[in-house]
Amino acid sequence: MVEKDKNSVDELVPAETAGPISRRQFLTGFGGLGVGVVLGGTLFKGFLLPDEVIALPASDGYLLVDSKKCQGCNTCMMACSLTHHGVQSLSLSRIQVVQDPFAQFPDDKSIAQCRQCPDPKCISACPTKAMHVDKETGVRTVDTAKCIGCQKCVDACEFDLSRAGWNFEEKHAQKCDLCLDTPFMDKDGGPGGQQACIAVCPTGAISYTKEIPLQSDKGYEVNLRDEGWAALGYPMDDEGKVSPAAAPSAH
Repeated sequence: MVEKDKNSVDELVPAETAGPISRRQFLTGFGGLGVGVVLGGTLFKGFLLPDEVIALPASDGYLLVDSKKCQGCNTCMMACSLTHHGVQSLSLSRIQVVQDPFAQFPDDKSIAQCRQCPDPKCISACPTKAMHVDKETGVRTVDTAKCIGCQKCVDACEFDLSRAGWNFEEKHAQKCDLCLDTPFMDKDGGPGGQQACIAVCPTGAISYTKEIPLQSDKGYEVNLRDEGWAALGYPMDDEGKVSPAAAPSAH
């Protein structure tokens, strides 16, 4: 394949794949390489990278959640703040459980966890590079020594509840690092280690994967309900149509 114009994306894509490239196609094609490529805000397939392309290593891990399995106990939030900061504080937790008092169970709760985005807006917005990608693990994290407290990362996060948070006690930004830096946890964290929120969740509503999820709510919100969940008398599907009696363990 010959590059005729380094600014022409079509020249970088085989003829059979030319045309619009979806975010999912990109993640499928590049997931094994562990690289996210951004060109003008759009993800493309390609192996020849023009000067304008910014490549960031993909994270070695991602948190998946099942909000319909969450009981709203906030144990994950307490464990998060305790292992990172040595105190139990809902306000210092990097994972947030959001409860809607006007909604009905099981749609009254949602879990807001950092998505370790392939194209992290928080990193792009940081003027001091305090928000950065860890070289060894690809985890999106914060160098607190470089943080100047501008909170641009908090505002830049594209989700309604920003996954980049503000540590009101130490006056710096913070976010989920998959427990990469947890001085108050007696086990190694980070990719390949333990994540405090997963370890303490009594219902198993949080899981871990090394595969880059589909970049949408459906990619990070999954069904983690199994026969054990059905044994408690809860339906196993999102619509509540699969009764516990239909579970394999009931036969």
